[in-house]
Amino acid sequence: MTTEEKVKQIKRSFRLLMNGEASKYMRENGIDYHLNWGVAFSDLKQMAEEYGKDYHLAIQLWMENIRECKILATLIMPMEEMTTQLAELWMEQVQTLEMAEMLAHNLLQYLDFAPQLAFEWVATSQPLRQVCGYHIISGKIRQGAIPDVRELAEIIDQATTALRDESIPVRHAAYNCLNRLASLGDDYAQVVEAAMR
Repeated sequence: MTTEEKVKQIKRSFRLLMNGEASKYMRENGIDYHLNWGVAFSDLKQMAEEYGKDYHLAIQLWMENIRECKILATLIMPMEEMTTQLAELWMEQVQTLEMAEMLAHNLLQYLDFAPQLAFEWVATSQPLRQVCGYHIISGKIRQGAIPDVRELAEIIDQATTALRDESIPVRHAAYNCLNRLASLGDDYAQVVEAAMR
């Protein structure tokens, strides 16, 4: 089966998994895609397992302005084939908070080069980049990464500033990142507590 045939098959399968109520709720709350079938994330994860890791399929799916296609792309992209340039390109094309979170959680947080991007993104004035960046940093800490002194200072500086941001999602992501940092132990918790005062 060609990549194009797989994309068609995948798009057809969304009809069977459609959740009209979820789709309507997202639309009413500003989560706007060209097409949104409201398919549950658990169903998309199962589909990703069926198709396996596939670079060309992930690229084709990401190009579709369909919520489920983009989420599926983040799940099936082989990590070793995701480059810094491609991560930047995908981030440029992210238009919703949900997709910024999915890109971070499903793919970017597992890449070795992701912290560098994350630190760049949290320092921008672009809310979706900031949210994605904080989720990457939180994910790396959850996986056991310990920030060095410079990284620690940068996280504290950027996140405490973000706590005063007008964007609620940015404040929320920054707050969660600081909590994740504090979970590393008493020393980190004290540093975070002092910074938040």
